[in-house]
Amino acid sequence: MATPDQKSPNVLLQNLCCRILGRSEADVAQQFQYAVRVIGSNFAPTVERDEFLVAEKIKKELIRQRREADAALFSELHRKLHSQGVLKNKWSILYLLLSLSEDPRKQPNKALPRDAHSTPYYYARPQTLPLNYQDRSTQSAQSAGSMGSSGVSSISVYALNGPTPTPQSLLPGQPHHTPGVGDGLRQQLGARLAWTLTANQPSSQTTTSKGLPNAVSRNMTRPRREGDVGGAAEVTEAALVRDILYVFQGIDGKNIKMSSAENCYKVEAKANLSRSLRDTAVRLAELGWLHNKIRKYTDQRSLDRSFGLVGQSFCAALHQELKEYYRLLSVLHSQLQLEDDQGVNLGLESSLTLRRLLVWTYDPKIRLKTLAALVDHCQGRKGGELASAVHAYTKTGDPYVRSLVQHILSLVSHPVLSFLYRWIYDGELEDTYHEFFVASDPAVKTDRLWQDKYTLRKSMIPSFITMDQSRKVLLIGKSINFLHQVCHDQTPTAKMIAVTKSADSPQDDLFTDLENAFRGKIDAAYFETSKYLLDVLSKKYSLLDHMQAVRRYLLLGQGDFIRHLMDLLKPELVRPATTLYQHNLTGILETAVRATNAQFDSPEILKRLDVRLLEVSPGDTGWDVFSLDYHVDGPIATVFTRECMSHYLRVFNFLWRAKRMEYILTDIRKGHMCNAKLLRNMPEFSGVLHHGHILASEMVHFIHQMQYYITFEVLECSWDELWNKVQQAQDLDHIIAAHEGFLDTIISRCLLDADSRALLNQLRAVFDQIIELQNTQDAIYRAALGELQRRLQFEEKRKQREVEGRWGVTAAEEEEESKRIQEFRESIPKMCSQLRILTHFYQGIVQQFLVLLTTSSDESLRFLSFRLDFNEHYEAREPRLRVSLGSRGRRGSHT
Repeated sequence: MATPDQKSPNVLLQNLCCRILGRSEADVAQQFQYAVRVIGSNFAPTVERDEFLVAEKIKKELIRQRREADAALFSELHRKLHSQGVLKNKWSILYLLLSLSEDPRKQPNKALPRDAHSTPYYYARPQTLPLNYQDRSTQSAQSAGSMGSSGVSSISVYALNGPTPTPQSLLPGQPHHTPGVGDGLRQQLGARLAWTLTANQPSSQTTTSKGLPNAVSRNMTRPRREGDVGGAAEVTEAALVRDILYVFQGIDGKNIKMSSAENCYKVEAKANLSRSLRDTAVRLAELGWLHNKIRKYTDQRSLDRSFGLVGQSFCAALHQELKEYYRLLSVLHSQLQLEDDQGVNLGLESSLTLRRLLVWTYDPKIRLKTLAALVDHCQGRKGGELASAVHAYTKTGDPYVRSLVQHILSLVSHPVLSFLYRWIYDGELEDTYHEFFVASDPAVKTDRLWQDKYTLRKSMIPSFITMDQSRKVLLIGKSINFLHQVCHDQTPTAKMIAVTKSADSPQDDLFTDLENAFRGKIDAAYFETSKYLLDVLSKKYSLLDHMQAVRRYLLLGQGDFIRHLMDLLKPELVRPATTLYQHNLTGILETAVRATNAQFDSPEILKRLDVRLLEVSPGDTGWDVFSLDYHVDGPIATVFTRECMSHYLRVFNFLWRAKRMEYILTDIRKGHMCNAKLLRNMPEFSGVLHHGHILASEMVHFIHQMQYYITFEVLECSWDELWNKVQQAQDLDHIIAAHEGFLDTIISRCLLDADSRALLNQLRAVFDQIIELQNTQDAIYRAALGELQRRLQFEEKRKQREVEGRWGVTAAEEEEESKRIQEFRESIPKMCSQLRILTHFYQGIVQQFLVLLTTSSDESLRFLSFRLDFNEHYEAREPRLRVSLGSRGRRGSHT
């Protein structure tokens, strides 16, 4: 392994000198010291940092040396070098290799021109460009230092027939000046074009290569300008150049003016111009039209305060680009002024011509076209919608346009991301102009904070933020505000979220690591905040305990409590509903709690359990209006909303009625067993008992199957699914959604939704027949027991008289007794008829109920129909049921 000293820059530099010169370390000491001074100096390169141009020059040099195979190998190696991120300054390495390959004995006049590179404009970000160029002329020594962010003015100058010539090649008589390292004028002008144009100008005191004065040369090559003798009617190119420079700023020239009718710049028809000059001038004038379009938009929107911070940032970005454009125009104006002062002809290489303006404004025109397209696309947009419109233009294959739009997007999205970071880290929302995609309704009260106060403005969601991310952003801030305002938890956000804030430079996330850093911050804040909120609800407010309590009491899960409560309430609930008093029912409820396992629940739960009387209708009994209630408030009311509690009351009413049917049938069965023994001395009454027993058995089977379906297939399965979802929930919305899904499931499968209204009506009709059976049977038993009592009294009276030594009964009494017995026996067919009619009605209702079940879309309801008619008793009586069940059975066998 190499020691640290062997990896130091000094050792590596000395080894490089030895390798290049092929000498020992002692022999290269002088060159090594010189190399150290060069590296430690502030010299800047005199060429543009264009890796592509250097690579192309190396390939051309290899081809010139007839080394085509090496050129191909170099291209392949250069491509592989680009695919790896080991080296950062690839341009410097290639330029060093190119410089080392040159013969030092040749004249160094073949170096890369200062601004020669692959395209007329370099689109790198300005803050990464080390623009500390040295001056080439003592009269106009000013280097380019980028002041803007995109550098519209930083274009390259190309001569029409090749690279820009050096001042020495233009005017051989001009003395050469060595560039000064510490020149203080390098920070005056911030564009490379300024250096190029001024460095290429000949001195006013310099003569031409043939020793002729400048005035003679000017007269020989310069075309006639306006005012020259014999050329008054002809518009010269110099005049067009001056007009074009004004048009670039949106000012009408002498010969080029804005046409309001056609909305474009047009050359005056009376101007005496060749067609080529006219077409070139019109092409150049497009730049002024683009400038006017952008300037008009920024002037209008900059004064509009309702445009918001995002809109103002967009206008600021456009102003910044226009500022760079104005710097270009100032350089062009200074060049034109310098030509006029020095009297330079248009024929010289350094003069301004229309063709040169076409070349120099090529890239600025592309940029202004892009900005104008953005202006058109962003009309009428603001906030996140405006950021989305700008972001859409980054989806382009042109790297230079993408670089421009990304820079504008970084400025435009800064307010949006500032809003976002403040929302997810502090829960604060100061969106005066409604630009952020999270909206707040101040009129909403605290108890509805989670449901209604904060919503998403979908139109304002930036396209670089997905819908899932925006939902998480909404939940983060909503959770923070919910903790502070509803849970009264004042824990600082920094303790909830162990994430570093990066609101200082949020725009960097968009382009450096959007997939990980930007998304990672949202995900981290979401998980931490949601976990903290669920912990508070579970530990401090016992949310899960309350869910189980609602399940036990409102959904009749606490069986011993419900049964004992029903026993205690029976004397009260058989009375008319108008005679009930809530305080009496509340006392009975407390008695039932103390007598069952409900007493072991926490006091917090028991104090919320209460009795509620529903709205009374004429003829209602206590059974129809009685209901248990569970009071919720505070944070748990966010899960158990008023709508949810109303659903619970509907389900409780249904379950309570079904439980009452089971209770009634239990009493009927007990009555059968007791009265069958009592009435066995009345053999004529056995037929009535048999009819009642058969009908009651049918009803018991029906109710048992319904109770099994409701208890196990509906409540238990739905509750198990709810509990699993609650345990796996990542945020409060997941719990609320799972709870609402649970309620929707039991509402629909308990036949309480709108689609099951017909089924529910039939089921209630079945319940009514059960109550009717109880009333009919009670009346029959009363009559039978009364007859039995009278018969026993008659026998007792007869025996008593026989004991006393008298006749047991007289003929009149015996006749009266026989007559009464005969009347009773005649009433028995009427009792059997009542039971048969009741049986007929009941079976008809059940058959209709089964038909509706078999045609239901819910599979569990169809299976319920099979269990209710397991022996095909009803199928044999109802043809529609037989067809429906048979067809479904055949379909099931084929599948």
